[in-house]
Amino acid sequence: MFTHLISAPQLQALQANGTPLLVVDCSFDLADPAKADAMFAEQHIQGAMQAHLERDLSTHDPANAVNGGRHPLPKRELFAQTLRRLGLDNTMQAVVYDRNGANYCGRLWWMLKWAGHDAVAVLDGGLQAWLAAGGATESGPAPARAHGHFELGPELRHWVSTQDLAARLNQPTQTIIDARGAPRYRGETEPLDPIAGHIPGALNRPFGDNLGPDGCFKSPAQLKTEFAALLAGRDAAGVVHQCGSGVSTVPNIIAMELAGYPPVALYAGSWSEWSRTPGLPVAKG
Repeated sequence: MFTHLISAPQLQALQANGTPLLVVDCSFDLADPAKADAMFAEQHIQGAMQAHLERDLSTHDPANAVNGGRHPLPKRELFAQTLRRLGLDNTMQAVVYDRNGANYCGRLWWMLKWAGHDAVAVLDGGLQAWLAAGGATESGPAPARAHGHFELGPELRHWVSTQDLAARLNQPTQTIIDARGAPRYRGETEPLDPIAGHIPGALNRPFGDNLGPDGCFKSPAQLKTEFAALLAGRDAAGVVHQCGSGVSTVPNIIAMELAGYPPVALYAGSWSEWSRTPGLPVAKG
């Protein structure tokens, strides 16, 4: 069972052995959501299904959302229906990937853990690594696939609400790590949300810092060194990860776990919900 990362050769070996697999392409473009379908149709791993951030990994129906912000999580049962449509069974190994530095496929990795499915791994290096390894690809729509028989299990990862985060703000038991780029964190620019800045006390680690020049995650030892320096003695168990809308922060979550830290919380609404909630403080700089 692969629970965090899988290399292109490892995935090729699973395919060759006939291992029951669900491979999902999560490639996306925040500036142009329609491009997700075009990217998938142009080229994807042979046999892969597609999960669209807006349609499949978020809900914009308040009755079915568990949080606010730009990309609200759907209720778990609604998400389970999506997984069945994609063809997932509880016994399968899931592999998620994108061509965006794990920015979007990490969302599905986290959601599968939240749904109780531990056998999910990010394809390290994404589609680029798959192509470099000579992996088979195809074009066009996703293949026809029978519905799966997925059932929800105990939540293996958890999220916190705006109310819970605000109640513990500036307490030593909580450390917020913001995965947005430094200019957005500092409040110098804000292309997506109504207010620029960051949650007071939050530390900044852009999600791309977890990857090496080859587009793959850095070694566990290197990640441990970098997170230890960032935390500077703070209790890692009290970390809460956030970004703009609860999506691009997941590479930080994965990286901390690769470094040997226990799973910690996701602030699902992230800055997009915090900045839209009246009365909450904002920091800049």
